[in-house]
Amino acid sequence: MEKFSQFRDRGSGIAPFFPVPPQPSGYMLPLHVFLFCFRLPLLIFVCLSYFLVLQFLPIGSLGKKASLWCILGVPSLWWIDLQVDGVKRGHLASQRSRLPAGKSIIASSFTSPIDAVYLAAIFDPIFTASYPDTRKVEQLSLLGAILRSFAAPENTPPAGTRLVDLSQLLEKYPSRPIAVFAECTTTNGRGILPLSRSLASAPPRTNIYPISLRYTEPDVTTPVPGCYTSFLWNLLSKPTHFIRVRVAEYVSTSSKSPSEAHSTSNGFFDDDEDNSSSASLLQTTTTDLNKEEKALLDHVGESLARLGRVKRVGLGVKEKADFVRAWTRHRRR
Repeated sequence: MEKFSQFRDRGSGIAPFFPVPPQPSGYMLPLHVFLFCFRLPLLIFVCLSYFLVLQFLPIGSLGKKASLWCILGVPSLWWIDLQVDGVKRGHLASQRSRLPAGKSIIASSFTSPIDAVYLAAIFDPIFTASYPDTRKVEQLSLLGAILRSFAAPENTPPAGTRLVDLSQLLEKYPSRPIAVFAECTTTNGRGILPLSRSLASAPPRTNIYPISLRYTEPDVTTPVPGCYTSFLWNLLSKPTHFIRVRVAEYVSTSSKSPSEAHSTSNGFFDDDEDNSSSASLLQTTTTDLNKEEKALLDHVGESLARLGRVKRVGLGVKEKADFVRAWTRHRRR
């Protein structure tokens, strides 16, 4: 992989765009083939049932979540380790206020189509797509969020894309959180990309919850666009999968309006907090951001890196697009 060395982060050597090779099946190959052939028709059936019928029926939030858990259950995605900062194991039921709810934002890692299904099954959010150079977001359906994880990286929204402000979505859906994939494109889970400025456009006093999802085995991540076949094989051929979910304490946006925030640099983090993370500010999209907004994005990025036990990297959507072109040429030879 030396020919792709330019797509490793210079500081850490992390390569966030490389597909994770699966473990060899070895003598377990017959079992893996059987599981794949048995589960594939079931997965197709439950997915078609939900996306073509059930989601349009008046079955309520609980009915839809139960249907989504059926989708997660087909490949045995039951083993989930959920931890919330500041909450002891076994006490989560009494600390529901530490989880995302209406009028809040989920800043999630983005590595796999499973991310969207799990978030929908737990929090029922409104999904959005972010772009590096705009504060606005594109609203997505659950299916759109799943397909987004297989899509090629895009620096700018395609022509005709309808963009909205996060404030509009929070006002339109007051009872549901808004899920933002602020890295703008998928990774293999080994690093956190610079975050989109879309998070900085959240209204004053909005709670933002960084959430990290990691998988064992990590070969169910989709850092390379269009890897439908390999993803399905890795997902359905293994006996079970383990999901590690970490939720950080929320961080609130400034109490000032966007216009007031641009006219002053006080009111979000104090100077000590801001200076402690100044080394990583260069990894964030900083154009047209004031001090408070930079501190907000930096705090969320550091939280995602801490939760996922990884590092932030300086590679972004542009580098991912260059990698995809180089990877595609390499595979064609």
